[in-house]
Amino acid sequence: MTTIEPALEGLIDALRRLPGVGVKSAQRMAFHLLQHDREGAQRMSRALQSAVENVRHCARCHTFTEAAVCRICLDGTRDARQLCVVETPADQAALERTGSYRGLYFVLMGRLSPLDGIGSNDIGAHELLERAADGTTDEVIIATNFTAEGEATAHVLAEALKARGLRVTRLARGVPIGSELEYVDLGTIAHALSDRR
Repeated sequence: MTTIEPALEGLIDALRRLPGVGVKSAQRMAFHLLQHDREGAQRMSRALQSAVENVRHCARCHTFTEAAVCRICLDGTRDARQLCVVETPADQAALERTGSYRGLYFVLMGRLSPLDGIGSNDIGAHELLERAADGTTDEVIIATNFTAEGEATAHVLAEALKARGLRVTRLARGVPIGSELEYVDLGTIAHALSDRR
């Protein structure tokens, strides 16, 4: 028999839905919020409720936005000839933080994973092909993750885009800045050699 109150148990269960959060971490967070930061808990609750009610997918690129079309898609100073394909809004945000890309995006909202029943229709491949073939796009940069699923997604999308006569590039892979070769995995070194410039 548990001694935890139902409301507290509900909070712990809700926190466990976050990636990487197990039972003990969820309990620690719940106890901390209730014991030391009730104001923070209220703020978190309001922010979460507001995001759930107001954030949707951009009609053009599928990232998160509060408007029908996101700010990046509406930004006339961006290079509409480049379209960067990413798996998630978090990946898009990471690229934006670099400040080195000024084109537009298409967010897949996932990646191909046949074992999980996720096919090209589930990640918006058809919408991507339509968008890329709009007559404005000169280059499609595929920036999916370098996982088995990300590589498979990149390959399938690249083939479909090339079949429509589009120029397709892929993010380069290589040795991380500040690392020493003897500590870098062999696959990364091999890719760095083949992708050298």
